[in-house]
Amino acid sequence: MVTIEDVARRAGVSRQTVSNVINAPAKVREPTREKVDAAITALGYAPNAVARRLRTQRTSTIGVRLDAYSGGVSGVVLDRFVHALTEHAATRGLRVLLYAARTVDEELRHINELADGGEVDAIILTGTSRDDRRAERLRERDMPFAAFGRPWGTEDPAEASHPWVDIDGAAGTRAATAYLLGDAGPRVAFLGWPPDSETGDDRERGWREAMAAGSGDRAAPRISSEDGVAQAQGAIRTLLKDDAVDGIVCASDALAIGAHLAAVEAGRPGLRIVGFDNTAAAEALGISSVEQLPERVAAGLLDMLMGPEERRISHPPAPVGLLVEPQLIVR
Repeated sequence: MVTIEDVARRAGVSRQTVSNVINAPAKVREPTREKVDAAITALGYAPNAVARRLRTQRTSTIGVRLDAYSGGVSGVVLDRFVHALTEHAATRGLRVLLYAARTVDEELRHINELADGGEVDAIILTGTSRDDRRAERLRERDMPFAAFGRPWGTEDPAEASHPWVDIDGAAGTRAATAYLLGDAGPRVAFLGWPPDSETGDDRERGWREAMAAGSGDRAAPRISSEDGVAQAQGAIRTLLKDDAVDGIVCASDALAIGAHLAAVEAGRPGLRIVGFDNTAAAEALGISSVEQLPERVAAGLLDMLMGPEERRISHPPAPVGLLVEPQLIVR
């Protein structure tokens, strides 16, 4: 088995220099790093992860909750995020540990267990909410963490108390609304979730801002529905009996698919509809949608957690927030 001493002899450097290249490359000058990397490649050296964890007291592991399977259209974005996080983490010598939790209390128990057992170096939260108890618990346990989702109530990135990355939902619906105003007509409705959903309210805000800034009919309706195809279909079926809207911006693809089915049923298959999430189902039906870019979220969170050294979790990571602007996909 090739050892770190073999790599050091091949590169003509000390054992410590090889260790720094593997664990803290920012400490080593680029020409030296290149020599060591060439020796590692030539010899086929693979660092012993178990020995490194024992030596450094680091697990090189990040924990993230895996949501319960919900079926239907929902959940696709988080699945893509977890997949992207796993891929990006692997390129930095990290692993991802998934844990399931159906309630906040259950997740708090998992956080305690992971901290007590020293099983992870950091945790990434998903599904954030106002006054998030999980964030408070992680601070109490002195566990580095970042969040996919803003800390609602203090969404200004300059006021971040911990690292977070989120999708700018309002920017996505603004772009969708502006597109429909130019392509379909002034009466663009919004189909969203019931009020007091913070993510839903953010997406509704983008629609309202675009309607006010453009040539939109400010009397265009705002319709509520639970996030299901059948529920959305029923809500839009009722709307189209009395209102000849020009287009509909939706808070999710599930809502957009239901709206599309109601439009076909009403004899308006060409009604312009834009969803949110850009799922395979929306693509198959030819429905325009807002792409969330979860891969960019995953990369951004790792950048925040790992700091300048790129191969070690910062403790604590710098508190900073980042909004990722989504992309409108027109079909």
